[in-house]
Amino acid sequence: MKVVVVGGGVIGTASAWILARRGHQVTLLEQFEPGHKNGASHGSSRIFRHAYADDFYVSLASRAHTLWRELENSTGTELLTLTGAVDHGLPATVSPRADALARAGLAAEVLHPHEARRRWPGLAFDTTVLHHPDAGRLDADGSVDAFVVAARNAGAAVHYGSPVREITASDVSTNSRTYKADHVVVAAGAWSSKVLGSRVDLPTLVTTQEQPAHFLPTVDADWPSFIHHPGAELRTEGIYGLQGVEGIKIGEHGTGPVVDPDDRDFTPGLEGIERLKAYARSWLPGVDADSADALTCLYTTTPDSNFVVDRVGHLTVAAGFSGHGFKFAPAIGELVADLVDGGSTPELFRLGVRYGGDVS
Repeated sequence: MKVVVVGGGVIGTASAWILARRGHQVTLLEQFEPGHKNGASHGSSRIFRHAYADDFYVSLASRAHTLWRELENSTGTELLTLTGAVDHGLPATVSPRADALARAGLAAEVLHPHEARRRWPGLAFDTTVLHHPDAGRLDADGSVDAFVVAARNAGAAVHYGSPVREITASDVSTNSRTYKADHVVVAAGAWSSKVLGSRVDLPTLVTTQEQPAHFLPTVDADWPSFIHHPGAELRTEGIYGLQGVEGIKIGEHGTGPVVDPDDRDFTPGLEGIERLKAYARSWLPGVDADSADALTCLYTTTPDSNFVVDRVGHLTVAAGFSGHGFKFAPAIGELVADLVDGGSTPELFRLGVRYGGDVS
C-alpha cells in the first residue's frame, strides 16, 4: 500500500518506520528542514517513564520501551538512558501511580522525603516520593534522526522542505509535486488542524508556547528524572525536570501562551523564567538558580490531554500529544500502522471520545 505520512516530528517519523518495516511503500513529507526547532520534537532530552495512574498508559510505555531498544539496535544509537525517576508531592496523586506500577509488575518504591534527599542531594522532596528505576531520559533530536534512518533503511522516502497544500482521496500535493496515496497519515503536531481542515472532526486542539529552562548543576551527581505534583507543599503549577547535556532542565506543564505555530516569537516570557528560578531556589539545592537558560517549544493539547489516534476513511490522524507523548512515539507508530492495516484504535484515543482525569 502507498502511504504518505505528513509530519516529520517524532510521531510521524516513528509511524513511517513502523509502516515501512511492515512492507508499506512509505513517503514522509516534512515542511521544514532537518533539525528545525519550530515544533515539539526538537532538543536534547525528554523524560521517559511508566509512572501513570492509568494502566493503559503504563502498558503503552512498556511497549514503547521495547521498541526504543529495537530502534537503538537497528540504528546503532543510544537514545534511552535509564536514570530512574521520582514522582513526589500530594499523596493522592502519587499513590495511584505506585499502585499502577505494582499492577504492571514494574519495580517501584515509596520513600520518605529525607531518605530521597540522601539519595539525590540535588533535589528537595515533597511529602511522598515514588522512585521508579526503569525510567530516565530520551535524546530528543537523536530519536527523530534515528527514526528517519530506520525508516529509510526499511525503504521509506523522506522529503524535507515539502509543506502539504492539499489532500484528496488519492493524492497529497506539495508546492512542487503530487504523491499518489492509498492512505494518508497526518501527524503534523501543531499544524494538524491546518492540514486537515474540515476533513476530520477533531477535538479542540490548543497550541501553547512552553518555556522550560536549563540550570547549571552545582553538585557532581547523577539526577533522576522527576515530576513534582502540586497540592501538598507545592502551591504553584506542577514541575517536571531531568538532567541533560545543557544542565538540569525544568519546566511547567502547559502554562504557556496560546500561539499560532506559524506566527510566534520564540521568546520566553520573563514571568515564566522568574517562576522557574523561584522553584529552583526552593526545591533544587543542587543547581545555580540564577543560571536559567530558557528555550521554547510547542504543546498541542486536547481537552483531556489524551491523544487522538484514529482513522476516518483513507486518513489516519495522530494528534494532540499534550506535552507528554514523546516517550510513547514508537508505540504510537504501531497504533497508526494497525489503523492503516485495518485494525482498531484504543477507545481512549478515538475521535469523539474524550475522558476527564489527570493522565500526565
